[in-house]
Amino acid sequence: MTTLVPFAIDFSSVLTIAADAFVLFLFALLLTPLQDRGWGKKAASWLGRSAIHLSFAIGAASVVGSLFFSEVAGFAPCELCWIQRGLLYTLAVVLAVGLIARKSERRRAFDNFMRKAGLAISAIGFPVAAYNVYLQFGGNSLIPCSATGPSCSFVYFVRFGYVTIPTMSLTAFALIIALMLLGEGVREA
Repeated sequence: MTTLVPFAIDFSSVLTIAADAFVLFLFALLLTPLQDRGWGKKAASWLGRSAIHLSFAIGAASVVGSLFFSEVAGFAPCELCWIQRGLLYTLAVVLAVGLIARKSERRRAFDNFMRKAGLAISAIGFPVAAYNVYLQFGGNSLIPCSATGPSCSFVYFVRFGYVTIPTMSLTAFALIIALMLLGEGVREA
């Protein structure tokens, strides 16, 4: 393993912890009156308007990360990882196409579609990632894992006591869900 792989693992793990804290902040904005006044209102408004761009950045970073872990680090993805990848790759492409197309006069329609598509894809990916995390931390398999390829409960690394590759995926889906929900209440001009 080159020195790049441990650095990338540590760096992406720290980013995951920061993103987890950001998820908590976003859900605090969504679920409390914090978004109704003062700095909370300003933060919710800006994050809502930027939700699609931020979600695309998260999706693109997830695609790059998954490709790095499989192609550079040599971590073979399990079946659940492939499902998560498929959803994240689809999400990144949908948001990229939508961001390009939203320059047209039909911007509001594209924004509504992207928010709904991003929310739907992430809502499917979140439980898949949560189940994969459950398996990695000792849960009993509800569905038999494939006889070929790595086991869905195999752990390549654990950082900070909980960060694994599926935890990173779970965090990405949670971030996108929170951002898309925050963006639902925002109407851009």
